[in-house]
Amino acid sequence: MSLLQARGLEVKLGGVEILRGVDLEVREGTLVSLVGANGAGKTTLLRALSRLVPATRGEIVFDGRSLDGEEAHRVTRSGLVHVPQGRQIIPTLSVEDNLRIGAGSLPGIDEAQLQARLEAEFARFPALRERRRIPGGSLSGGEQQMLAVSRALMMKPRLLLLDEPSLGLAPQIVSAIFATLRRLTEAGVTVLLVEQAAMTALRIADFGYVLQNGRIVLSGLPEDLLKDRALVSRYLG
Repeated sequence: MSLLQARGLEVKLGGVEILRGVDLEVREGTLVSLVGANGAGKTTLLRALSRLVPATRGEIVFDGRSLDGEEAHRVTRSGLVHVPQGRQIIPTLSVEDNLRIGAGSLPGIDEAQLQARLEAEFARFPALRERRRIPGGSLSGGEQQMLAVSRALMMKPRLLLLDEPSLGLAPQIVSAIFATLRRLTEAGVTVLLVEQAAMTALRIADFGYVLQNGRIVLSGLPEDLLKDRALVSRYLG
């Protein structure tokens, strides 16, 4: 079943065309990797899907419903949650308070439910439990990325959009985060992962897209994309 579709998506920012006729589908229960070089338009595509920037043309459908005209916070409440590049945690607040903010805006959540979600995230990332009382800005880069992912998961997303979670992190931390994303998918969370670390992102994916100059130039099963070395070299370097 298709959870998210973009059809003929175009975005202009400051009069410059960033996305050009993008068609993309994310099926429920899958991890989809969107890869491409710097400047390909990957971040803009995620921002358009989560309604942080307006589309010039085209349609976005989430869970069978058009997002045309929807405000970003309503899209988040509907279950489409975006973890932006750069983590954007609140550095002066404690780890626990950052997590509480993640779920605090959801209607109808009580303290018992919030505590259960906190415990689930501390079990997922034990380092966060150990540091729950310290400011988020005191965490290492890898721990801040864990916090950003956990804060998004506090909202119980149906679809998680992640923008460059490996940026600036050591390889062993990247492996741990990507392994967590794979486990999330197996637990029922659908993931759209944007990455410049193309090979790693494709290896954990169920389906892959390659974006170049604002257009989807390749798509398919990761094993098919990865085995064509000439295409990989041409589009990904």
